[in-house]
Amino acid sequence: MGRVGLIMAVCLAKHGYEVTGIDPNTTLLEKLSHAQAPFYEPNLAEYLNAAMQSEKFVSTVDYAKNSQSDLTYIAVGTPSRADRSIDLGYVEEASRMIGRSLRDARQNQLVVMKSTVLPGTARNVVKPILENESGKTAGKGFSLCSNPEFLREGNAIHDAEFPDRIVIGSDDPSALDRLENVYRSFHGKSVPRIIKTSFENAELTKYANNAFLATKVSFINSIASIAERTAHADVKVIAESIGLDERIGPKFLNAGLGWGGSCFPKDLAALVSFSQSIGNDPELIRAVIATNRRQGEKAAELAKEALGELRGRQIAILGLSFKPETDDLRDAVSISIINKLLENGADLRVWDPRAMREAKHIFGDQIKYSANALNCIDQADCCILVTEWPEFKTIKPETFAKRMREPIVIDGRRIYDSREFQNAGIQFRAIGLGLWYEREQTGR
Repeated sequence: MGRVGLIMAVCLAKHGYEVTGIDPNTTLLEKLSHAQAPFYEPNLAEYLNAAMQSEKFVSTVDYAKNSQSDLTYIAVGTPSRADRSIDLGYVEEASRMIGRSLRDARQNQLVVMKSTVLPGTARNVVKPILENESGKTAGKGFSLCSNPEFLREGNAIHDAEFPDRIVIGSDDPSALDRLENVYRSFHGKSVPRIIKTSFENAELTKYANNAFLATKVSFINSIASIAERTAHADVKVIAESIGLDERIGPKFLNAGLGWGGSCFPKDLAALVSFSQSIGNDPELIRAVIATNRRQGEKAAELAKEALGELRGRQIAILGLSFKPETDDLRDAVSISIINKLLENGADLRVWDPRAMREAKHIFGDQIKYSANALNCIDQADCCILVTEWPEFKTIKPETFAKRMREPIVIDGRRIYDSREFQNAGIQFRAIGLGLWYEREQTGR
């Protein structure tokens, strides 16, 4: 019942399906029993409340309840090990529990792998465990499909209800047809294209999808690094221009401090590890990861360039979550930025509309937590914009100039108009913004 399973559960319940959410986390289940969402996601609270009111959704720790199901989703986490390879421990445990519940199942249950797993996992890990624990044969006693999710945090409810495609993998044609029929019923006239393929193609598609999107981001950030050292260059103009090429497109060409979150870092690392294990060196993907790692260091570098000395300086951090509309701090670039600034002796104040509670768990009393964005920038020597929350876009240059001790603003997500800040007398730095600004200010 995490960020994938719970989203699927409440969306299925909304469409009239009877859903049982199974999770060993009793604290989480206690929240769900009171219709309290355990994490922030737009519209999740409303969907969860509606599901509970309709009595279409219940949650439990009892895996035996699974024997009564027609369809079971495996939506457990697949975290990284210390060596960044994928840890299938939760997948294996869930498969064992499901397999045991299948012993008493009278119907041919369809088991669907929703978790992000490497090629061969459904065929070589999940299937043997299910068969061993249930005493049944795949394709006869139960059916198995791989069905990767493509949910975006901050848009997960929408993506579950209106996906741009559905990928289903199996070596059992009847299983593919069964799951296709489920989605055709669920989506009705809005059903997207459904691709039916092998287990391995479905599993690898998820990794390829995330690797390609991460590559686009790292690519434009590489161009941003060139633009920063080129007079009169601005990566925003360059990205807009190349995005008009229909072969490229505008999405994921927003230069900034790099990608983070629960998917890209984990999935690219796992793909590299898997690729190397089968004798292939994924040079491009390794370069994408390295580029992103360097990108996160730029905020602290720009602050040091602007201030000279960071020790004892008051720095405001606007935005902590890895992206807007989520409270998720997993692999968020804000963490590395804050740690770097603390290493250099800076005094930090932070604000995020949703991620403050999680930030307190991570940083404790090492930093100060503001009541709002304006309180965060009060008397600051420098402000670093880390996450592009909509509320930050409404803060005017004059507000920064009035409230800050030294009006230095570093735009890590390119949400501000640089000339407006320049005209307000603010020392403005930004990812991918060339040398024209500094030269106009200094005459050099």
